Amino acid sequence: MKPVKKYPASLRFWHWTNTIVISGSLITVLINSTVTDEQPISALVQTELQKSGVTITGQQANSVAHGISDDVWNIHVYFGYTLALLLLFRIGMEFFQRADQKFIFKLSNAYRQFKLTGKKQKHAKHTFIVKAIYASLYGLLTIMVISGLFLAFEDLLAPFKAIRHSVKEVHGFCMYLVLAFIIVHITGVFLAERSTDKGIISDMISGGEDRA
Repeated sequence: MKPVKKYPASLRFWHWTNTIVISGSLITVLINSTVTDEQPISALVQTELQKSGVTITGQQANSVAHGISDDVWNIHVYFGYTLALLLLFRIGMEFFQRADQKFIFKLSNAYRQFKLTGKKQKHAKHTFIVKAIYASLYGLLTIMVISGLFLAFEDLLAPFKAIRHSVKEVHGFCMYLVLAFIIVHITGVFLAERSTDKGIISDMISGGEDRA
């Protein structure tokens, strides 16, 4: 039998690039909600300029803080564009991968095994739950991308301006769900590495080996 990679290069590229992009996006949100928050940064700007003998009004300091915050958000938007491209790339992979490596095949196969072996079969149940969580992630990323693009191009979507606040709320809520997924994912990988499923991380880096 010809040895093939358990995780093809395209999937590994998507996984690690997606990790970097989502991490960067979350970091920009953290920075803007803490470091560049307008109130403390405005006070800091005024204080530091006063030490140098320059006095500015609170409104001027707020303008500086707002400008810094906007620069960080611009980086967040670029991360969002990249995430949208990665999502399209992941969807495209489903059309060009081997049939047995497609996510939809693995999900449906896990569901069939779960139904055939019964809910008490531990391995089948675990496999199906993991695949279902990943399916939820793909759905979540789709919602985040669509809502994020709506906010990025809201000036071109003036007729839908009334729903902007709702879209922003959905986008923000999805961020917390992504954080929850990251925690669950890292915990799951850590536990798997300590049990019989060792080598998950190295396989996702090198590809691992499967049998075709």
